[in-house]
Amino acid sequence: MKAVNEMTNIEPKDYIEMPCCFDAMEYMGTPDVTPTGKRVPVPEIIARLDGLYNRGLEHNAREYLDTWRNCAHAMGDWRGELSLVSELIGLHRRTKDKKAASAAIEDGLSIIKEHDMGSTVSGATVMLNAATTMKALGRAEESLPLFSHVCRVYSANLDPADYRFGGLYNNMALSYDDAGDAASAEKYFQLAIAVISKCQHPENDLAVTYCNMAHMYDRADPEDPRINECMENAWDCLNAPSLPRDGYHAFTVSKCAPSFGYFGFFIYARELEERAKEIYAGN
Repeated sequence: MKAVNEMTNIEPKDYIEMPCCFDAMEYMGTPDVTPTGKRVPVPEIIARLDGLYNRGLEHNAREYLDTWRNCAHAMGDWRGELSLVSELIGLHRRTKDKKAASAAIEDGLSIIKEHDMGSTVSGATVMLNAATTMKALGRAEESLPLFSHVCRVYSANLDPADYRFGGLYNNMALSYDDAGDAASAEKYFQLAIAVISKCQHPENDLAVTYCNMAHMYDRADPEDPRINECMENAWDCLNAPSLPRDGYHAFTVSKCAPSFGYFGFFIYARELEERAKEIYAGN
């Protein structure tokens, strides 16, 4: 795999964010630990949800999540509801339903604010999901303060090599790139690669990161040789012999295929499209 100036060692100065204009105090305080009585079975719900995704049944997934989210709300299980709202945020981002995504973001942030969960890893993870979706909705500059807040919470509570930093850095990079700050975008892409590379079966997420980096370089200079390096790296990742050909892989190759087509790797793009179809058909 070709190197694209990869960052291998992560220092505290690389990942600790400075305070910003985002008023995090609205979401913080003493986290609510009051028992909620009856609770919906979130792990089982998520397992069934993954099964729907593996078969490409996003429409069924929305109805399924809405039903359980309403059930959690009626039971007063705000923790379960927050988990399901976070899943809805991701689903609406995945299906590009802007109106539903915006509503889910507001619901999720409202629950975090009401229960002072902004300083917890679980609350910050929902905020990360919200910020990622804001970026997808074209609200990159608005998302950056949220990302910075999540970075501070994670830095205070997690090891800098924790896998959750990989998703955080990757999505921060995308927002910085959309906001026109290419230097910060490249920094966070490199940090994402450094974290993701140490995870088990990192190839899917690395491939997405390399595709994102290729587009970043392309916006600055379409002749940048690092574009082809990134796309070759992405291709190598997606074809790693040990990589499971499961639903998540199908989703990943579906995301990456348009990038291969955009950069002229048409044979690769068609192969990935067919691979995704075959995986979905077999699940």
